Amino acid sequence: MRRAVLILLAVVLLLPAEAAQADLKSSLTRYMRLAGSQAGAYVVNLSTGEKVFAWRAGTPRILASNTKLFTSSAALARFGTEGTLGTEVLSDGRLEDEGVWRGNLYLRGGGDPTFGSSTYTRKFYGGGATVQQLAKLIDQAGVERVTGRVYGDETRQDSLRGGPDSGYGASIWVGPLSALSFNRGFANEGGSAFQTNPPAFAAARLDDALEARGIAVPGKPAATKAPSGLEVLASVDSPTMAHIIKLMNKPSDNFFAELLAKDIAMQVNGRGTTSAGASLIAGFARRLGSGAQLVDGSGLSRGNRASPYRVVRLLSAMYKRDQEVSDALVDSLPIAGRDGTLVDRMRRGAARDHCVGKTGTLSDVSALSGYCEDLKGDTWVYSILMNRVSPTGARVLQDKMLAKIAAQDL
Repeated sequence: MRRAVLILLAVVLLLPAEAAQADLKSSLTRYMRLAGSQAGAYVVNLSTGEKVFAWRAGTPRILASNTKLFTSSAALARFGTEGTLGTEVLSDGRLEDEGVWRGNLYLRGGGDPTFGSSTYTRKFYGGGATVQQLAKLIDQAGVERVTGRVYGDETRQDSLRGGPDSGYGASIWVGPLSALSFNRGFANEGGSAFQTNPPAFAAARLDDALEARGIAVPGKPAATKAPSGLEVLASVDSPTMAHIIKLMNKPSDNFFAELLAKDIAMQVNGRGTTSAGASLIAGFARRLGSGAQLVDGSGLSRGNRASPYRVVRLLSAMYKRDQEVSDALVDSLPIAGRDGTLVDRMRRGAARDHCVGKTGTLSDVSALSGYCEDLKGDTWVYSILMNRVSPTGARVLQDKMLAKIAAQDL
């Protein structure tokens, strides 16, 4: 009798949970049907390990800016959360009497997307590595005059200014890429024009910063590769990689993403290219069980594809890595109804403040993948990839799906 009562009680307790899950699946199915035949989704409760929902989850879709999830994950794995990107001033000269530096200075870029002027980095990034910091270090080294000139060296990466979507040239979506980028490639701090020669432009800005400190440099700034074997006269580091991916993912910054792809290749191969970076990022994801076809770091190209199942595999694996890495990735993503590209979405309802996600948009593509916490504290991971849709309508469906997930309480 006691055994029968316990069994009956267990059944009664399970019924509400089963009903809630059935309602969730029914709702998610309804929304995905409305998205059409070229949409897929996959949802897993990470806390229980249960695969809750799959809708055409194994078919690769165009990722758009969900590509940045792969770029972010590979960058965290390669550089670590505290890793930085350095910019150096090298010299072929020597310090003589009365502060005269006999020789040239070479400003060599290390792929820092935040490098620039103090006013620009402070305004847009809350601070970063600047030419003013380098000029101060050179001043503190006792240099009062340079007999040569300042050269800009971008050769740690290729000189292609964009990704495959623009024929590798600069575009309105990605300013001119360079290992020695300055103020993200803008020719003025208002951002109304692009630089035509990034390494020479950066060299000229260091020349200006030196002149502002009273250090005379008579030669005209130019671009060239620094000779090997030079000593480092001064160096500055970027913000941490955890901060860089937050600067990238919150607003979905294509410039940062494309430079990071090159940075990964630079770190591994000694020289950064988009194709090598994309290949390395895809290889990292594959080792996590998350195969993807990647051709750039940002998702601007329609050649970036993965299935919702593979995106969830990536996000699940990253969530289960050490806490520092997991936290860095989650913290980099826009919060529903709160900031980044989700600031104007899900401003009411269960998803607000309880879901984070990386958005992705092309002309007929809308994607959203990330994590949610439901009412009982369980963590969910999801990927919704919609192709051949109106992005506006697709976003409405995605928001409703996340609201249902975040509202689970059984």
